[in-house]
Order: sequence, then structure tokens, then C-alpha cells
Amino acid sequence: MKITDLLAKKSIELSGKAENKEDVLKQIVDLMDASGKISDKKLYLEAVQAREEEGTTGVGQGIAIPHGRCSGVKEAGLAAMVVKDGVEYNALDGKPVDLLFLIAAPENSGNVHLEILSKLATMLMDDKFVADLKNAGSPEEFLNIIDNAESEKDKANEEKKVEPVTEVLSGNHLVLAVTACPTGIAHTYMAAEAIEKAAKAKGYQIKVETRGSGGAKNVLSEKEIDLADGIIVAADTNVPMDRFDGKKVIECQVSKGINKPDELIEQIVNGDVPVYKTTNVKKETAQNNGGHQIYKHLMNGVSHMLPFVVGGGILIALAFLIDGLAFDINSLSAEQRANFGSLTPLASLLKGQIGGVAFGFMLPVLAGFIAMSIADRPGLAVGFVGGAIAASGKSGFLGALAAGFLAGYLVNLLKKLSDRYVPESLDGIKPVLIYPLVGMLLIGLAMIYAIEPIVGALNTWLNNALGSLSGANSILLGIIVAGMMAIDMGGPFNKAAYVFGVASIAAGNYNIMAAVMIGGMVPPCAIALATILFKKKFTESERRSGPTNFIMGLSFITEGAIPFAAADPLHVLPSCIAGSALAGALSMAFGCTLMAPHGGIFVFPVVGNALMYVVALVAGTVLGAVLLGVLKKDVNE
Repeated sequence: MKITDLLAKKSIELSGKAENKEDVLKQIVDLMDASGKISDKKLYLEAVQAREEEGTTGVGQGIAIPHGRCSGVKEAGLAAMVVKDGVEYNALDGKPVDLLFLIAAPENSGNVHLEILSKLATMLMDDKFVADLKNAGSPEEFLNIIDNAESEKDKANEEKKVEPVTEVLSGNHLVLAVTACPTGIAHTYMAAEAIEKAAKAKGYQIKVETRGSGGAKNVLSEKEIDLADGIIVAADTNVPMDRFDGKKVIECQVSKGINKPDELIEQIVNGDVPVYKTTNVKKETAQNNGGHQIYKHLMNGVSHMLPFVVGGGILIALAFLIDGLAFDINSLSAEQRANFGSLTPLASLLKGQIGGVAFGFMLPVLAGFIAMSIADRPGLAVGFVGGAIAASGKSGFLGALAAGFLAGYLVNLLKKLSDRYVPESLDGIKPVLIYPLVGMLLIGLAMIYAIEPIVGALNTWLNNALGSLSGANSILLGIIVAGMMAIDMGGPFNKAAYVFGVASIAAGNYNIMAAVMIGGMVPPCAIALATILFKKKFTESERRSGPTNFIMGLSFITEGAIPFAAADPLHVLPSCIAGSALAGALSMAFGCTLMAPHGGIFVFPVVGNALMYVVALVAGTVLGAVLLGVLKKDVNE
């Protein structure tokens, strides 16, 4: 889509006059209305004014790019206005505005207005282009100037390739920059263009990382950061800063990158810049950097998943408590026991309509934010889809982990292919069309035709294997089913053991379900106890959230342990498996039985030999916690 496709002759005013900002906005909205692209002028004007309240669209140098998106717009469009005497607009540089472009976008248009905005923003950094527009003698000439400049820009973008900086030329300076703004379009790229032009004019080597709506581009490498004189971070949104530890860094608003690039660059070159320090940076060696990156991606998913696990899990636990107080479980039918936790209206509300829904986001969020850590914002939606397929299918927690990493690397691959084969003039459609469409298709096919069938076959094999052990050696069976509950905590092993336990109730083998449930209760309880006894082994956030696992563990919600297991699987999983296996063995040895398929402590009234069942639970919890204290390393915060 070209700019001139959206700009009608009747929406161009070359001799405008306005008293103030409010007046000029009303006039240019009238121009947009004349093009027939808006259906509700009042609603659209309100949208434009609301955008101005968030922050001025007067970007400096006499230019403003107001814009609005609402249901009052029928199709995307542009209007342009030259105000010969200028108008006070509260622009970033405090100067009057004499050239305005107004953008209109329908409510359901995705990011079409952002695509137009990014292209306009970079073109308007060319002083000659702006001067030609202001001096155009007719709307036709105005459109021809835009058309020619846009063609040249598209050609330059296709030819332009940012190479990694491997060395600083003798006697030269290397300046790096990062630009970002909340919308990730206009100011991001205008600042990048301004800084790049200013550095090249002085003969300095320059590389600018842009963190826009399509994700981070031209990402600064570790070697480039080491070689640089310093880094300019011109951003109004969060930027990863730990990588700049020990380097000279200027942090400023993105507007300063647009209006004062020369000043910023000279500060870096002169060395009159503070050294950035962070207490959380560890320099990684090339040998362990790959593992550190995987850990970082994993933790991004886990940290975002944790609130859903805790909030949803406790609401579900309350539902079991309410049903436990309302009913004598011994008097319930098999069907009612199967629905325990949803029998009373309040319990059904907490478990089925609130807690269960929150819990259902756990795996999509895990996968989505792992993918986002790998591929930036374009990876989020693709990861969510993969995680949702895992949650609704058979692969569970392990499938969601696989989906997150696979989605992230798939989107990165799509980025590379798009950079190579898709013209830069179409950059705006990549994050809203190419990445989600192709990414979701690929992750869906991978999950449905590869991961899910393999896990399904694994589940079938596990159920058959468990069935062959039934009755042969009860203690060994207790060790296996309880240990399986802790292997993947909601994944195929956990599900296979649980389904086997439920099926055993129907067959009248109540001891197996008792071992299954106690195996699922131990991991969260063991982790909760360990966060209290061995504080140095856990981060501050883990210590804060740890005790809530007592509630989930006692409610038979094994998933409360997932964030801890995901963060340190090599130490947490063996500890939890050992604790669960011991509890399952003791449950079988004591002859404990259970006729309900769920409920934790709230169904203890129907546990056969309940006192010894508690002993088994305590023994497994203590063993798991002690092993965590022995195996886990101290955390350096």
C-alpha cells in the first residue's frame, strides 16, 4: 500500500490558516471527511483529540502527524494540510507546526495506521522532501512529490542492509543507539533516522537498534557493545539494559533522539557520560551462553504463568473446601464424587467459572511468553496458540514447553526469511499478517501432527504398563503411580497415573487412587516447606510465593509446583519424585484407600486409615523438602 493510495486530492489543503491546535485539528478532520472515508466525523474527531491527550503528535521541525482509529472510520485514509503562517501545536521542540498529515484507520484494521505512520515518519526526516511539500503549488504536485520520494525510499530500503560491526576503524568512533516509543512506530524510527544521519555526517560508525511494533531489529551484539564508545538509549518504554553493564550510556526521551542527535553523539564521543551499572548482570562465557539463554526464555514464561497458577489454584481449593463443608462425601454417589468441587453453586462458580478459567491460561501463557522472550512481540501469539493446543490435547505441560520454544524459533526463522524475501516497504504487515498467520499455521501443524500423536502413544503405553502391575506388587505400584504424578505435574506421565487411578475406583481398587492423590499432593507441599527451611536456595519471589503451595498441595493441585520445577528441573524434579514415591509406597503399605477422584484434604473423611495417610503425606513432604535443600544450589541475588 502506497501513501498516495490513501491521500485524495480533495483532502489536501495547501493554504491553511488556523488560530490554535484545536482549530487546525477540526479543519483537517473536515478534509478527511471530504474524502468520504469517515462515517462519523464527531466520533473520529474525539478519537484524534484523545490521541493528543496521550502525547503530542507534533514531532518537531514544523511537522505533526495526528491520527485516530475508531468505528467512525469506513476505510484507511490520509489528509494533509500546509499552514503557511504556522500554528501553535505544543510540539516536541516547542515550535509552531506548518505541515500536518492526518491518518484515519478503521477500528478493525489491525495496525494499518501504524504502517502508514512509520513510512511517513522516516520520509519526513528528509528536509528537502518537507520543504518541497510546503512549497507545492497544487494538490497534484503535492502527490507527485510524495510518490517520487516514496519510490526512492522503498528502493533505498531494499538496498540497505545493516552489517554487524566487527571492528572500529583506526581513529574512528563507534556509537550505538537503541530507540523505542510506546506505539513502536513514528518516534522509534524518526529517532533512529536522526541519530544515524547525524553520526554519518560526522564520519562516525553507527548502528541503531529499533524496538518497534514488529519487534527488535538490528539488535546490538555483545561484541558491538564491547567495541562501542557508548550507547544512546532514546526510549519512552522499557529496553533491556543489563547488557550495557560497565558501558557509558545516555538514557533520554525518544524526542531528544529526534531533535538533539548531534548533542547526544558528541557526548558519547567526548566520554562525558556516566557508566551504566546493574547488580544483576553476570558475564556469560561462550561455553554456557546457550544454556543461559534457554534458562532466560524459560523463566520469562514461568514468571508470567505464576499468577495464573497461584490465583486459579487457590480459588479451586476454596471450591473443594466449600463442597467439603456442605456434603458428607460418604453419602455421595460415584458421579457426585467425580464432580466434587462443583456441587454447590458457589463452589461451581469458584472452580468452573473463575478458578478453572484462570488455570486454563497457565499453559498458553507459559508457551506464549517463552516464545516472546525468543522472538519478541511477534512470538507471543504463536506461542499462545501452541500452548492452547497442548492444554486442550494430551501433551500438557511438556507439550507447552515444546510449543513455546518451537514457536519462538519458528518466528525468528520467519523474520529472517521475511527480511530476505519481503520488501522493506511491506515491513508494517509482517507483525500483523505474515508472522501470526504463517507462525500459527506451522505451530498448529507441528503440535497436531507431531507432538500430540507421540504423547498420545506414550499415554497408551503408560496405561498398559500400569495395568500389568496392578495387584502384582502393591508397594511397587504405589511407588510408580505416585512418582509419575511428580514427573511432569500435569503432563502425560501425570495424566496417565491419574486416569489409571480413577479407572481403579470404578474397578473397586481404592488403594491405587489413594497412592495417586498423595503423589500429587507431595510436590507442592515439599516445595512450600523447602522455601521456609532453606531460604538461600530460592529467589526472593520464590520465597514469597512458596507457602501458597501448601494450599494447592493439600488441595491436590500438583501444578503449583510447576514454576519451581520449570526454573530448576534437574534438582526439583528428582526431589519431588522421591518424596512422592515414598508417600505412595507408605500409602500402599498402610493399606490406605480413597473412593473420591479428587479433593485433597477435603476428602480425607473417606480415606481408609486416614491417620496413617497423613503420616505418609508428611514423610513424603519432609523427604522432598530435605532433598531440595541438599540438591539445590544457593541463589545469588
